[in-house]
Amino acid sequence: MFPTRTLKLAELLLADCKADGLRIATAESCTGGLVMGCLTAVAGSSSVVDRGFITYSNDAKRDLLGVPGDLIADMGAVSEPVARMMAEGAVENSNAHLAVSVTGIAGPGGGTPMKPVGTVHIAAARERMPILHEEHHFGDIGREEIRLEAVYAALDLLYRHVAR
Repeated sequence: MFPTRTLKLAELLLADCKADGLRIATAESCTGGLVMGCLTAVAGSSSVVDRGFITYSNDAKRDLLGVPGDLIADMGAVSEPVARMMAEGAVENSNAHLAVSVTGIAGPGGGTPMKPVGTVHIAAARERMPILHEEHHFGDIGREEIRLEAVYAALDLLYRHVAR
């Protein structure tokens, strides 16, 4: 289901988290749970994975993760501040030590000149550490490919947060 490189990264991330006694949560919009799906595709992931928040709608981002509605209205759901708040909200509303969030435009529609299809914001939060953020521009490579690239990028950012 997932590319080999993505599954191998998930395995490394889970092994490091298990060794460090860390639990993971996800907050996903455009990936719709694929990051969590990739993590739980690895046998033994239950010792590390806490929960996933599928926050596709703006209401879900607000209700489940505490992202302020005015922030979404001002910056847009696909933005650095919203991605950061999603990751932080996932840690605060779970039993996890760290979380990754993904919000973006997978297409084929929905893009604008300022935020074209393939724009994805990813953030990783960890207790007592600065939140990491990346903005990706995958291009209009197709909905499935954008989502899969976002999964890999999310796992990679989370892995780098664990390795700090």
